[in-house]
This record gives sequence, C-alpha cells and structure tokens, in this order.
Amino acid sequence: MSSEPRSGRPRASSREVLAEAACELFLEQGYAATSVSDITRRAGVSRSSFFNYFPSKADVLWGGFDERVARLSTSPDAGADADPDAAVRRALVEAVDGFAPDSLALALANSRQMGLDDELEREASVRQARIARHVAGRLRSAGAGELRAAVAGAAYGGAVLAAVEEWARQGAGRVSLRDVLVRALSLLGVTGP
Repeated sequence: MSSEPRSGRPRASSREVLAEAACELFLEQGYAATSVSDITRRAGVSRSSFFNYFPSKADVLWGGFDERVARLSTSPDAGADADPDAAVRRALVEAVDGFAPDSLALALANSRQMGLDDELEREASVRQARIARHVAGRLRSAGAGELRAAVAGAAYGGAVLAAVEEWARQGAGRVSLRDVLVRALSLLGVTGP
C-alpha cells in the first residue's frame, strides 16, 4: 500500500458531481421528468447527501450564485460610504467577480432543451427579490427614503439577473460576469464598480 498522493485529476466534490449529474439528466429527459432520486443514482450518492448540499432540485442550479449573493451580507455597509450607491455597486460587482461557468450558466444557455424555462424564471425572480431586499436595506440604513430604496433595490436586482442571463447567452467562459454586470449597471445610468 502506497501513501503517495494519487496523481491525475483531483476528485470533484459531491456538490459538483451532483450538479453535473443533474444537468446531464435535465438535458437527457427534461427537468420535470428528473427526480432527486434520479440525480443521486446518476451521481452515486445517497438522497441524504443530496440534501446536505441542496435544499431542493432547483437549488442544484443556483447554489454557486446563491453563495455569491450571500457575500453581500458580509460586504461593508453602504452607510459607511460617502456615496451609498457606489458602495452597493462595489458590493454587487465584488460578489460576482470571478464567478466561473457552472450548472446555472449551462441551464440558462440550454433552458429549452432542459425544460427549464418556467423554473428558471421562478427561481430568478426569487434571487432578484433577495438582492433587491438586501440593497434596499443597505440604502435605507444609509438614510435613503423607503421609495428610493425600494426602487433602487429592484433596479439593482434586475440588473444582476439580466447580467447573469446575458453572460450565459454570450458563452459564460468567454466573458466575465463582472464585466457584463458593470455594463448592465451602466445602462441604469450607474457607473463604476
């Protein structure tokens, strides 16, 4: 028995294996026809392992994005910045910086083939609302009025999700999500990260 490390490609995490298995199955048989049991069988893990990583089948696609959005709660408070909108922009751009193509990008690019159009629309609206609430809260804490904070939150949330969709459409590995988001924010009349 050798104690030397194995050479070759490192083992993927169960999270990655599950996401890959799910995407394969969604392409083969469609999202609605694929069960969590199908995914775990393909990945060679137990159902409990699946639920250790993902609360639901839809979360397989959104896990990496959700981790990035969660970073917003640890970014510096907008109230500490002379320009709260600049702090929000920086936090959003930093949250997506380095986001690599994953199951979400594959699903967005192949939504019809995977039978995911309705599911992606529902789940995207949940993420957009989370971002909007977070941004609105940050702006309110910096002194913005309720209406301004709500409108700005909705606009920023929409810009992030539109950027993610455009990034996937362009071929996620060819352009950075960060660059697409900066462009999307500029369309709101908001410049600079």
